Amino acid sequence: MLGTRLMSFVLTAMLPISAMAEESAAGTFKVKVTAGQHVLTATFIDNATSRALAARFPLTVPMMDLYSREVVYRFPEALPANETSTSGYDVGDIVYWTPRHSFVIMYEQNGERISNLQKVGRIDSGVEVFKRTGDIDVTFELLK
Repeated sequence: MLGTRLMSFVLTAMLPISAMAEESAAGTFKVKVTAGQHVLTATFIDNATSRALAARFPLTVPMMDLYSREVVYRFPEALPANETSTSGYDVGDIVYWTPRHSFVIMYEQNGERISNLQKVGRIDSGVEVFKRTGDIDVTFELLK
C-alpha cells in the first residue's frame, strides 16, 4: 500500500503540469490560495518543487507568521529543488527554502538575499492580507 502511494506520488510529481491543470501561460499554472476569509490566486512556475507541491493539492497547512515578512510551513521531509540559488525576493513571491524544508509566502520586503532558495511562484494580488493574519491555516488548490 505504501509503495503504491509512493509510486503514485513520484509519477504525479513527474507529470507535466498541463496534465494536472489547465495552463494559464507557458510553464505556469494557477493555484487558489485560501487563508481564513481571504481567497487569492497564485501563479506557480512549472518546476520540480511546484509539481511535488501540486501532487499534494488540495493541501491545507498551518503557516506560521515569521519575522514580520513571511508565512511559513515546514514540511517534515524535503521536496525536490533542482534550481536553488542565492537571491533576493519580491513581495508576493512563493518560495521553498531547502535547509528547513520551508514553504514560504513573502509578504514584506527587508532587502535580504537568501541562499538555498527555490522559486515556486507568486501571489497574483492581495498578499498584504498576511500582514494581519498572524499564524493561519492556508489551503492550496489547483484552479482548472
